Amino acid sequence: MQKQTTLKEITSCVGIGLHSGRRVELTLKPAPADSGIVFRRVDLPDMPDMPDMDDMADMPDRDIPATMEHLSHINHATCLARDNVRIETVEHLLAAFRALGVDNVIVELDGAEVPIMDGSAAAFIYLIHEAGIRKLTMPRSVIKLKSPISVTDGGRFVAAYPSDKFKVSYTINFAHPLLRHQEYSTEINETSFIEEIAPARTFGFLKDVELMRQRGLALGGSLDNAVVLGETGVLNNPLRFPDEFVRHKILDLLGDLVLLGKPLQAHVVAMRAGHELHTRLVKAILETPDSWELVTEPTLAPFAPKVAQPLLARTSR
Repeated sequence: MQKQTTLKEITSCVGIGLHSGRRVELTLKPAPADSGIVFRRVDLPDMPDMPDMDDMADMPDRDIPATMEHLSHINHATCLARDNVRIETVEHLLAAFRALGVDNVIVELDGAEVPIMDGSAAAFIYLIHEAGIRKLTMPRSVIKLKSPISVTDGGRFVAAYPSDKFKVSYTINFAHPLLRHQEYSTEINETSFIEEIAPARTFGFLKDVELMRQRGLALGGSLDNAVVLGETGVLNNPLRFPDEFVRHKILDLLGDLVLLGKPLQAHVVAMRAGHELHTRLVKAILETPDSWELVTEPTLAPFAPKVAQPLLARTSR
């Protein structure tokens, strides 16, 4: 029987927000069993308890659990909120927690956005390995799908099918010479995530940059933290993978699925999807409890922090 986990020690890093462009410090702290992944804004003062919030008296108002209930909006990133407190661009960090099997953690931030680091999940893998992972006494349970669930939007869709393993198959198509068609399929575990998915960076198109900045987005974006595509090619070659773009879409999907509140055991298939469809799938799963069951997760392969060094070498190109 696989046990829930948390971190052994506190660890932290400093970076900038991709969209805000502001410096932010991120600190990861251990948390007790069944507490889940919780974001905490340490730059905000504690608010007094309200009379109609007795059921939330043990949770500071600065805390935002990473669950579908607290999904705020999708605007080129996944954003969470509780009352007037918000956290943005959470998906890469959440994907790293899920892939490395971190069930319970407090994420402290002195700003409203998770730092983008190099645009991938590589730095977060390093932080988690640096802190270490500690097993707790409570068993881990997963959502095991019993029947298919899908959401569609024209020619775009994402679906989850029953499977004995957690697998993702993703296809993208863009009107760009390098992105007309890419597809990738892999079973998701710690090793495959670290070697195949985590290094893949966020990407965008040069023609869209000015419009996004006029809307207050991508203010912290640069060639150091995103793959930028011009009319005919990549401005900041070399790519880490020939198909780095579709691999990054899988990274985003993994982070969005964390909003289920429990790990998912299914084969997820996506075609030209994105954060909006990813989170619609999460909602559809939660709203159809007859299509899945909570099961105790069997013992998995041990953690493999030894692969973190090759990852860092790859991302430092």
